Amino acid sequence: MTNSLYIRGGRIVDPAAGRDEIGDLFIQRGLIAPTPAKPPADAEILEAQGLVVVPGFIDLHVHFREPGGEEAETIETASRAAARGGFVAAVAMPNTRPPLDTPERVAACKACGERVGLIHVMPSASFSVGREGRELTRFAELVKAGAVALTDDGSTAQDESVMFEVMKQAARMGLLVMDHAEDAAVAKGGVMHAGAYSEKYGLPGIPSAAEVNIVRRDIGIAEKTGCAIHIQHVSAAESVKLIAAARKRGLQASGELTPHHLALTDADVDPANADFKMNPPLRSREDRAALIAGIVTGALQAFATDHAPHTKARKAEGFLKAPFGIVGLETAIGVTFTETVHRGLMDLPTWVRRWTVGPAAILSLPPPSLKQGAVANVTILDLQSEWVVRPEAFISKSQNTPFAGRRLVGRAVRTVYRGVTTWNQVG
Repeated sequence: MTNSLYIRGGRIVDPAAGRDEIGDLFIQRGLIAPTPAKPPADAEILEAQGLVVVPGFIDLHVHFREPGGEEAETIETASRAAARGGFVAAVAMPNTRPPLDTPERVAACKACGERVGLIHVMPSASFSVGREGRELTRFAELVKAGAVALTDDGSTAQDESVMFEVMKQAARMGLLVMDHAEDAAVAKGGVMHAGAYSEKYGLPGIPSAAEVNIVRRDIGIAEKTGCAIHIQHVSAAESVKLIAAARKRGLQASGELTPHHLALTDADVDPANADFKMNPPLRSREDRAALIAGIVTGALQAFATDHAPHTKARKAEGFLKAPFGIVGLETAIGVTFTETVHRGLMDLPTWVRRWTVGPAAILSLPPPSLKQGAVANVTILDLQSEWVVRPEAFISKSQNTPFAGRRLVGRAVRTVYRGVTTWNQVG
């Protein structure tokens, strides 16, 4: 393997640098280097005509399942799936078994990601002991061990006084709180969106209010404490309005949109297929329209997969009993590009921004860029060819996707992490 890569004739899209042009990119010794007049003799040359070259994508929301859920996924298999999907970094959720609620567990997650070395695994940590929403964890120690954010993802503190204390302490330390906005009393027992289709199928519903109640609560606490609050997997139209209004008031509020909430509604749910069961659930056409508007305008700042692998056996338990969640790392580019840029709803630089600058800003990281001297984290995209989702070909250990058989446009054909190719479909 050479230590340099000369990418020639691609469309270079770098939102942080305001760059969108046909050109060459040169990677040497792990960095973006000055582009020589001609490739060095020992450089690998990639003819990128017709391809798009962008900063490496970041996923804010991935369930690596390790420890405790290795039958569905591991840090290694999720990292491989992420690299194939075009990602160079991902935030690991803490709802493992046991949860990432101690410095030792956070450090172990980070160390495992570094050993695998395919992407930058950034652990988040539980803000409550055991993710039980009562006793707070040791925030300073968790951050020192490598946590980039605090979240009880999969649930949240139902007691407002607990959440107030979480956000007060986080604000004092300059920490980001990411929250799974769900009012358990409202959502209790539900398995899909409460509406005409849940009634049609005789399935218990989860009203939009289950999310909106907590979004409103969290934004109110953020206003009082000065805490940065990020709402995970936004699914309801009213949530988008609340986040947008909070940002207009100058609050540090943000939200993410998953590919499945972008592309699907409760009308798409097959009650015989638990791969359509996720939390929050697929909501109405009106909600989807508001989500699309939110990601286009920037009311929602980032895409995120909420990659949540489960075994076939678990998903075969049926819609009532099967666990919530779907995989998303290997379909994210195709789904989000097809549903936005390909349909003429968003320009390409904005779409790239939602996978790069947007996530980085939420995490208070420098904006990813292809400027000279930057670490060579690069995703190379084929955004012209169509492909069909074949779950059996996934690198992930799990195949629980509602997009099986769906025809998409756009995919990553090469991923470079710190100057090293971690996924390659082109020579």
